[in-house]
Formats: sequence, structure tokens, C-alpha cells
Amino acid sequence: MSDEPTPPFTPAYGRVVLKLSGESFCRERAGGISMAEVAHISQQIKEVAAAGVQLAVVVGGGNILRGQEFSAVSEAIAPSTAHYMGMLATVINGLALQDALENEGVQTRLMSAIRMEGVAEPFIRRRCVRHLEKGRVVILAAGTGSPFVTTDTAAALRSRELEADILLKATKVDGVYSEDPQKNPHAVRYSEITFQDVLQQGLQVMDAQATHHCMEQGIPIMVFNFQREGNIRRAVAGEKIGTLVHPANAD
Repeated sequence: MSDEPTPPFTPAYGRVVLKLSGESFCRERAGGISMAEVAHISQQIKEVAAAGVQLAVVVGGGNILRGQEFSAVSEAIAPSTAHYMGMLATVINGLALQDALENEGVQTRLMSAIRMEGVAEPFIRRRCVRHLEKGRVVILAAGTGSPFVTTDTAAALRSRELEADILLKATKVDGVYSEDPQKNPHAVRYSEITFQDVLQQGLQVMDAQATHHCMEQGIPIMVFNFQREGNIRRAVAGEKIGTLVHPANAD
């Protein structure tokens, strides 16, 4: 990362939900937590927070444990238990991100959908909104607190609850494609696409339930590659990176 200061930018959105998958916390083809990767994310988030954006970050836990995959290979663990284990993994990631952000001088609050007051505040919508209004970055962990709900759906639900202007899905790919680009080199990347087309074509943006939630509320989703330096800032600035998923009647 360059040591040169980042020039100021004008945000296009006032309140943003950023969805970070568990793979954001580890190196390529690795598991666990790489604090170098977490620091890289934190530096990007700091730029956004410094611009006055109200930012809530929903974290996944797949770098530690994916409940659905774990239950599929372990007959001794009930599926619901495996999902709870996956939710606890997101809290571990949330704690790592919180300390990394505070090391950058960013005020944060970690809120959990599963009560564990020793390490995180319980998620209460009004309290979360108040933290955002005070300029704190809120890290949302433990999904919805219920098994069999993906963190994608949790991010969509939190976007609705918090009345976010946009849901940013930070991934390791640069947008939404007509097909898997690793299998078909001629796959087309969309710069924009409607919710209806995503659902009709079965495109892998977020799971269908999460897409439906955002479509019902009219909350756009931007899918982009967070690993490219400055892309979180560019997404918040409204630059045309990745893929923007929007309602059919959007201008």
C-alpha cells in the first residue's frame, strides 16, 4: 500500500452496509485470520469513515468454519449446531476487525445477534442507528442469530432495518458474470443488471432470499473486488466498478 495520503472524496451514499465474507480475513487458498489482510480492509474502511459515511459492516466466518459445509461432513454435529458454530466464527472475525480499526484510530462498536455481553453489544436496531449517527463504524456479527440463514441474507435484512442507501458486497471477483468466468472465458461481466434479471437467470450475486429482500426495499447491491486498492472508497463514491444490481425502474 502507498504511503501517500488518499485525496478526499465525496460519498454518493450517506448510510452503507458493507458485507465482508470470511475469505476477506485470510490469504488466498488459506484459512484462519491473516492480520495483514484485516489491516488492509481496515485502512480502506478508515477512508470511508473519515468521509462522514455511516458504515455498518456485516462479517462472515467461512475462513474459520462454514456451518452448512461442516454439518454435511460431520454426522455427529446437528445441522443447527453447526450453523451456530459458524455464527460464533463471525464474532471472532468481528473482534479482529474491531481491534484493527481501532488501531487505525477509528471508533467502533461490535454488535452480535447472539447475546455475549462480555465481548460484544447485543444488536438493537435503535442503538445501532445511534452509533452510526455518532460516526462509529458498527461491526455486525453472528448473522441474524438464527440457524439456516446466510450472512448474505443477514446483510440484506440489516440493510432494510437500518434503512441503508446501498449494500456493498466485497468479494474477490470484479462483479457479476453471465457464467462462471473460470469455466467459460467468454462469460460477460455486467456493469449493471436488474434484480429481476438476476433472479430469472439464477446469477450468483447473493442468495435468492437476500436478493428478494433488497428488491422489495429498493436497496441497490454493488458487487466488487475489495482487493483492488481503494475500491471500497470508489464504491462508496458511486464510481462504476464491479456490478450494480438495481430495481427495474431505476434511472
